[in-house]
Amino acid sequence: MKLMFISDVHGSAYYMEKSLNKFEKEKCDYLISLGDLLYHGPRNDLPIDYAPKNVAAMLNKYKDKIISVRGNCDSEVDQMMLEFPILSDYTHLFIDGHRFFLTHGHHYHKDALPPLSKNDVLVYGHYHVPLAQKEGDIFILNPSSVSLPKAGTNSFGIYEDHIFTIKTFEDEIVASIDLRGEDES
Repeated sequence: MKLMFISDVHGSAYYMEKSLNKFEKEKCDYLISLGDLLYHGPRNDLPIDYAPKNVAAMLNKYKDKIISVRGNCDSEVDQMMLEFPILSDYTHLFIDGHRFFLTHGHHYHKDALPPLSKNDVLVYGHYHVPLAQKEGDIFILNPSSVSLPKAGTNSFGIYEDHIFTIKTFEDEIVASIDLRGEDES
């Protein structure tokens, strides 16, 4: 199973298209959205090619391949535009013996952990900063923002065969971590 993780698109049709092109190129099985898909939010500048209606139309073509959680900028109005659910504050995935706790990051994050067990994986966005680390006996991951990064460059995450890699759209590796606890970099 190969998964692509994106967060904080904030209505950028430009970066949504780049993300979906990477999804296809990487031959991912599912696209995981960590929230803030359509609206840019009052604290953010408008991203490149701000076009929430276009972003919704692009995403709806992949509705059977998307797992999403609600970001702090996502609302019931956004849900009316999308043909897949986005209003859950968190969800769990069980893959390769790992439990992934997926959330946006405005409630649960590295400094406010949800209830997790040994070797669980917390994945969130919201902060627009890439992160891949093992903290105690859990893994904490943030692929950053595809459209409005606050540190580094626009990036996304790929999970395959126990490895979570944060990459740029130019295929540069920002960070990578083995969720079996081996070969962290």
